[in-house]
Amino acid sequence: MSRTAKKRNKPLWHPVYWPSWLMVFTLYLLSLLPMSAKQRFGRRLGCFLERKLKARSRVAHTNLSACLPELDDSARQQLVQDNFVACTRGFLESTHAWWRDMSGYYDTTEMLGLEHLEVARAQNRGVLLIGGHYSIFDFALPLIACKLDKPGYMYRPNNNPVIDRMIENGRRRHFNIRPFSKRQLPRMMTFLKEGGQVWFACDQDFGRKTELFVPFFGVDAGCITSPSYIARESGAAVICVSHLRLPDGRYRVEFSPIQEDFGQDTARDAETWNRFIESTIREYPDQYLWLHKRFKSRPEGAEKIY
Repeated sequence: MSRTAKKRNKPLWHPVYWPSWLMVFTLYLLSLLPMSAKQRFGRRLGCFLERKLKARSRVAHTNLSACLPELDDSARQQLVQDNFVACTRGFLESTHAWWRDMSGYYDTTEMLGLEHLEVARAQNRGVLLIGGHYSIFDFALPLIACKLDKPGYMYRPNNNPVIDRMIENGRRRHFNIRPFSKRQLPRMMTFLKEGGQVWFACDQDFGRKTELFVPFFGVDAGCITSPSYIARESGAAVICVSHLRLPDGRYRVEFSPIQEDFGQDTARDAETWNRFIESTIREYPDQYLWLHKRFKSRPEGAEKIY
C-alpha cells in the first residue's frame, strides 16, 4: 500500500492532518475579507508567486511561446505576471464561494446565450456543459448553477481528504449541485438522461494514456474522448461554456449554441471545444490557466515541449 493510501485510511482528526486543518482555517479567515480586499491581496500575492514559483512561471512562458508566438519577450513576461495575478485572485474568489454568500453576484453577472439552454429544455434533454480551466473556477460554479434546473459537475477528488472535504462541501452547498467523479460515470449518464445538466472542464491531458491529439493554437494537444462518449450514450445536448472576470470587476458567463452531431467524431468534437476556448483566450488571454502543462503528452515522434 502506498504512503498516500495509508494516509487516506486515517481518520480526519488524526495528527497527520492537523497541518491541513490549519490550512483550511487560514483559508476560511481569508474568505471573510471583503471581495475588494481579496482582489488587492490577490494582485500582490500573484506578483510575489510569479517571482517565487519559477517552475510554474517557466510552464506559462512555454505555453505562451507555443500558443501566442506573436508576443515579444516583454509582452509575454507581462502576460505571465497577469496570469499569476488572475489565478491567485481566482483562488481567493473560490474561498468566497466555499464559505460566503454568493447571492449578490447572480444578478450582476453578465449572462450570454441563455436562450441556448432554453432550447435544450424545450427538447427535454439533459445538457453537457463543456469548457476549460479559466482563472475563476469554483467561484464560477454557483454562477453557472443558478441558471440550471438540475446542476451537476465532473470532478477529480483531491488526494488530501481534508482538502477534498473543504472543496466539495463548499461546492455542494449551492443549488443542491451534484458531484460526479470518473468512477461515477454510469450514475452521471443516468442523471443526464433524466434532464440533469453537468459541467465538465475537458481541456485535460492524461499523459501516457492519451490517444487523441488535436491542434490547440496550432499545436497538437492531447485531448480526452469521454465527452464524446457521454454525449453519444446519454443523448444530452452539448453546449460550450466560458466564465470570466471582466476588467471592471464583474463576471461573465457565456453559453454557446448547441453543438449539433456532437459525439459522432471524437477528433471533430475536440476541435469544437478547442476553438471555443481559443476564442475566449484571445479576448482575455490572462484568464486561462497557462500554469498547467497543456502539452504534457506529445504525438509519436513529436518534439517534447516541456
